[in-house]
Amino acid sequence: MDKPLVITMGDPTGVGPEIIVQACRKGVFDKLAHNLVIAGDLAILQRAADVCGCRFERKYGSRLSLATDNVLLGGYPLAVRALSQLDPSLQKYGYPEGSSGRAMVDYISWACDACLSGEAAGMVTAPINKQALQAAGADFPGHTELLAERCRVGQVVMMLAGERLRVCLVTTHCALREVPQRLTVERILTTIRIVAQSMKDQFGIARPRLAVLALNPHAGEGGLFGDEEQNCILPAINTARTEGIAASGPHSADTLFWFAVQGRFDAVICMYHDQGLIPLKLLHFEDGVNVTLGLPIVRTSVDHGTAYDLAGTGRANPASLIAAVTLAAKMVAKQGRE
Repeated sequence: MDKPLVITMGDPTGVGPEIIVQACRKGVFDKLAHNLVIAGDLAILQRAADVCGCRFERKYGSRLSLATDNVLLGGYPLAVRALSQLDPSLQKYGYPEGSSGRAMVDYISWACDACLSGEAAGMVTAPINKQALQAAGADFPGHTELLAERCRVGQVVMMLAGERLRVCLVTTHCALREVPQRLTVERILTTIRIVAQSMKDQFGIARPRLAVLALNPHAGEGGLFGDEEQNCILPAINTARTEGIAASGPHSADTLFWFAVQGRFDAVICMYHDQGLIPLKLLHFEDGVNVTLGLPIVRTSVDHGTAYDLAGTGRANPASLIAAVTLAAKMVAKQGRE
């Protein structure tokens, strides 16, 4: 086996622990070229296994890489790095508190450092609660920003990916009215560059075909519906093309996605959150994967939240986690980090 992939457990009061259990018990990782190490909490994983009706037992003997404990989860061997020792009776489903938030930060930080040091091949993250993260003293909107700072990277790109469509965002979590002010030639150009390089390095596409969307309806209709296309988007595309990047646009968002799904483009660069996520989730609601491009490590994540309405029921769908682990392994292989 090659270097392990680390899965962070996410919010102890959400569905993260349960989708890890459900994924492992399905046996879908049996042929994975990596051991899996869970950055999390043994007692919380035990509770998740109980909820899912899955046998959980300690496995004593030789330790797997990076781990302090080995377990059998439904007969599947798994390594656990116990970074917290939470009391399950105090971790009420859907109500994370201070200790939950601190644990989430510890899981993410440890996994990131293991990847940076070369001990781990890549990391896959289960969902967290952003408010609990901030309450624990981590002043970040979410995973992506925390990882960018820890990796000392100035700008990263959020990609949402499935088998039929990949979308990349220039702006992410902000009010719609703020989007035009955040769009600059440099920001759009940097996004295009990061996506192009990542598609080469981590997806193995020698000359990725990138479709860059317009912001306004009908690509601004020659300035009638807005001038962001002429002032920001087109100049960024033109500069990217002079650098040898196969970028085209600005494309009207109401038609471009049809062509992208037919395979004409390798990725679509979108100006704002819902412009990209609505079509992505229409096609890949259950198996979409969140990928952070521009980091010096491989990081994928589930494309859903903590799902508190399902936490503790054992009914959460692990499809997105399975897809995230599978994609992380493929990315690692493409960039030769194994």
